[in-house]
Amino acid sequence: MAESGASPPGGNPRFHEDLVGLDPFDPEARAFAEHLDRIERSGPNYTIEAALDGVADFADSSNRLGGLRYWVSALIVVLIVLGVIVAAWDIVVHALAWLSA
Repeated sequence: MAESGASPPGGNPRFHEDLVGLDPFDPEARAFAEHLDRIERSGPNYTIEAALDGVADFADSSNRLGGLRYWVSALIVVLIVLGVIVAAWDIVVHALAWLSA
């Protein structure tokens, strides 16, 4: 049988520590265990890798959303990209004005 890449049911140690008594084969309990793993994950937040992990977490969570929350997260991303474009344009205009003076 091919591996799906996910941990096998009951393979998460949380079912032996934090989630004692919950069914490790229940999809909701497994999703909650994964949620707890994401919450308790800590590491340096000041590195490029941590920033990219944060962006990846945001993208994963927005892909799991539906309806209005999905569109709000998409709007946030569009506004961030638009802000970067406006800032870059402003820098280019000021740099060209400075170079032509």
